[in-house]
Amino acid sequence: MQKTSATLLIIDDDDVVRASLAAYLEDSGFSVLQASNGQQGLQVFEQEHPDLVICDLRMPQMGGLELIRQVTERAPELPVIVVSGAGVMNDAVEALRLGAADYLIKPLEDLAVLEHSVRRALDRARLVLENQRYREKLETANRELEASLHLLQEDQTAGRQVQMNMLPESPWVADDLSFEHQIIPSLYLSGDFADYFRVDDRRIAFYLADVSGHGASSAFVTVLLKFMTTRLLFEFKRGGTLRDFKPSEVLGHINRGLINCKLGKHVTMVGGVIDEDTGIMTYSIGGHLPLPVLYTPGQSRYLEGRGLPVGLFEEAVYQDHILELPPQFSLTLLSDGILDLLPGETLKDKEAALPEIIKAAGGSLDGLRQRFGLATLGEMPDDIALLVLSRNLQ
Repeated sequence: MQKTSATLLIIDDDDVVRASLAAYLEDSGFSVLQASNGQQGLQVFEQEHPDLVICDLRMPQMGGLELIRQVTERAPELPVIVVSGAGVMNDAVEALRLGAADYLIKPLEDLAVLEHSVRRALDRARLVLENQRYREKLETANRELEASLHLLQEDQTAGRQVQMNMLPESPWVADDLSFEHQIIPSLYLSGDFADYFRVDDRRIAFYLADVSGHGASSAFVTVLLKFMTTRLLFEFKRGGTLRDFKPSEVLGHINRGLINCKLGKHVTMVGGVIDEDTGIMTYSIGGHLPLPVLYTPGQSRYLEGRGLPVGLFEEAVYQDHILELPPQFSLTLLSDGILDLLPGETLKDKEAALPEIIKAAGGSLDGLRQRFGLATLGEMPDDIALLVLSRNLQ
């Protein structure tokens, strides 16, 4: 005997048939309730809430078809099996249309047929209930996901607004120097960042940074970079940690700060300081590719320099390089996301093409926008950042 916790309700006005069905099904492990007519059966159904109903069609007070109609209205998923001696095809069709799970003809020579029908109907009802619960859980999960996505979108929007507020004015003109930038995130938030600002009355600092990875975690590091450089500038102005505000010292300070934060992020950077009185630019490279490209009318070339990424190695030391700026020039700094837009199969091919593209663009940000089609870019695998500083370019 297969044990079951299912409760069955048998409704039949034939006491002998009802008793025999009940005895057999009880022996098969079911709990069985009985009713002698449709009205009584409906009352038992409403009081006891059985898992399955077995009913005859021809009964006093309430016929089987009306009983099926009322039961299925109250419990649409509850299986009903008709066991009737009225073998009329129209009755069978109507019973099945009203929701009956099966229709068996009396007399039942083998009650195992009934038991099989009962178990099959209960299994089907169980699967329907499980599917319904699964759908409800899925709908609940979808609603929670939508709420989470909405909250995430709000967070991303707020984060993007923070990033946009941190970026410097573009274009920005300081005496005869002009600065412009553009940042194109591959996701909603960017791991690329650019900044430029006055150090004092005669010097201007700038940098372009590319944080490892993408998205919110990388964007957070750009906020940290802005905080670090702002703090360094404040300390410098009150005679603190940086004596000369050299780019190599700034990169070294940021390197130590990122390592101490233990964020698992590093940055490639190019930073520089321009002395407007002397026309000298001091710059330092922190593992950044491509290198800055210097353009003068008719020619362009990479600047020299190398160095370790910032935030990876405690022993990293950064070098300062000196460049006397021409009367007429532009300096283009780009993050490595631009390499995806360059022609060529290898990194060497792409690096060779970049100075020529900058020369063809006249060394301007607008020219680069057109050359690279930045206004019509689709989804990109990496963030793209451009920073162009220039003097006396038409």
